Amino acid sequence: MKTETLSTSETQKEVPKINLGLEDKYEEEKKNQAPEKEPLNPDNIGDETVNELPEPSGYRLLVLPFTPKNKTKGGIIFSQETLDRARIATTCGYVLKMGPLCYKDEKYPTGPWCKKGDWVIFARYAGSRLPIEGGEVRLLNDDEVLGVIKNPESVLHLI
Repeated sequence: MKTETLSTSETQKEVPKINLGLEDKYEEEKKNQAPEKEPLNPDNIGDETVNELPEPSGYRLLVLPFTPKNKTKGGIIFSQETLDRARIATTCGYVLKMGPLCYKDEKYPTGPWCKKGDWVIFARYAGSRLPIEGGEVRLLNDDEVLGVIKNPESVLHLI
């Protein structure tokens, strides 16, 4: 009696790889593209960059607005337009520099409301926007700071 074996090693054939033109074109373009710059945030802004920014005069603060993440926990990627809208509408920022007269006025008897390195909340249209490479910074008056927070992500609900 003849017994048959079901061995895959004997019958296994090599399947040719399907060459997809669009996939090859996509990979080629991906290699040729310049790497995207990450938007500025307190983690990736260096002292050199901060030193190149303007010094706030008088009673003004230089604030870096909070940049929202471009991907949700569930993996949804936001469009660039949505991120730009969120950046403009943001009301939180990181204090980079303070002018020499910040909180020196008699209307601050308890001392300064914030210090360099704090996350602050301000009004939506407060301050002057200065576009820089990788984002924007705002120049705020010292009395436009509404409060200090620890984590801006806990306060903001963008979408």
